[in-house]
Amino acid sequence: MMYELYYWPGIQGRGEFIRLALEEAGARYVDVAVLPEAKGGGVPAILQVLEARNIQRPPFAPPILKVGAKLIAQTPNILLYLGGRLGLAPTDEPGRLWTHQLQLTILDFYLEIFHTHHPLGDGYAYEEQKPAAKRRTKDFLAVRMPKFLGYFERVLELNRARGPWMVGARLSYADLSMAQVIAGLRYAFPAASRRAFRNRPRLRALHDVVFDRPRIAHYVASGRRLAFNNEDLFRHYPELDR
Repeated sequence: MMYELYYWPGIQGRGEFIRLALEEAGARYVDVAVLPEAKGGGVPAILQVLEARNIQRPPFAPPILKVGAKLIAQTPNILLYLGGRLGLAPTDEPGRLWTHQLQLTILDFYLEIFHTHHPLGDGYAYEEQKPAAKRRTKDFLAVRMPKFLGYFERVLELNRARGPWMVGARLSYADLSMAQVIAGLRYAFPAASRRAFRNRPRLRALHDVVFDRPRIAHYVASGRRLAFNNEDLFRHYPELDR
């Protein structure tokens, strides 16, 4: 099976949660935005899908996964679909739902991270909303980030007898996504993250064990994984990292 991933070029964004799952599973996929336009790739290929009028169930926005004739959108929805097929989710219904629930909570956290630097919306440049961003980030670092990280640390502690994972005795796509968020936080808020993870050893260990996995390590070293940057959802502004 060949998967086609449609996501904007130049950033990791929400597409990276999908890439990590595909890379960990050794799945065959094409990152459409990376293909030259002359070969049917790039932004025009994404816009063609978004603007098509002959799709009965159109996607709202990337990431979009094309599987045969099927188009699947929304990050948690794509991972729910891939989880069982790639061996990255439990086979029982309670386990599948629990993994999906964790993924939805991770994406809630992810959105709150984005709102630290764009609290008024992405229609305004960061420079136009600095005072609001400083106020929002102060609350995020003091209240919201500890609340989310405390929850995820507790999830890992409750599952500790079954290994370093969040769900059961095997790595799931929720583990991959959580490790990605930890990496993004360390980029965006290096000083605040050092303090936040000091007393959360299980989250630190989860990040390390995920990025030490052979396929993930190979992906990172290959140069295909884009670097974090300030056009992305994780952004580093020193004045916010207090």
